[in-house]
Amino acid sequence: MRKKELAKEVIERLKKEYPDAGCSLEYDQAWKLLVSVRLAAQCTDARVNIVVEKLYEKFPDVKALAEAPVEEIEEIVRPCGLGKSKARDISACMKILWEQYGGNVPEDFDALLKLPGVGRKSANLIMGDVFGKPAIVTDTHCIRLANRIGLVDGIKEPKKVEMALWKIIPPEEGNDLCHRFVYHGREVCTARTKPYCDRCCLNDVCKKMGVE
Repeated sequence: MRKKELAKEVIERLKKEYPDAGCSLEYDQAWKLLVSVRLAAQCTDARVNIVVEKLYEKFPDVKALAEAPVEEIEEIVRPCGLGKSKARDISACMKILWEQYGGNVPEDFDALLKLPGVGRKSANLIMGDVFGKPAIVTDTHCIRLANRIGLVDGIKEPKKVEMALWKIIPPEEGNDLCHRFVYHGREVCTARTKPYCDRCCLNDVCKKMGVE
């Protein structure tokens, strides 16, 4: 099966398996997703969702967070790990949003990449979830599943995986597919245990199962 055909099959099957899959980081404004994505590095989304509640109680908007002492931000976000660097990035990012964009998140991929603590994965998530633009979020689940299934061949570098997937995945499907990869990666195609191939909806098309 050619990679484009495989991608189409994977998209359709995961749609049926996880019809309501979406971002597991909770937010109601774009800037809050920026904060949560930075905190989610090497931390579970569930913990981030708890920690940000306390952060927003004290600093409820972009201006408040931009003006907040970095030490106070660090004290609150410490449970997410890497507190010092995350607090520094969040503070610097909110300052730029407030001073250069009037408190709004820019709707431009390159502008997002210039924000402190924002890489391609985070920028794609913002573009897809907030602005509804084509996006491919190459997190650990996406990279692992794309390789196992056979959508990419032995590529582990996030940007290279992203570029390879752009060639075979319809632009309008990328963002939702990556969310479904997260669900499937947590529930079935797991990383820390042996994957549950016997109950996988992709087992008859998956490269790991010996299907070429």
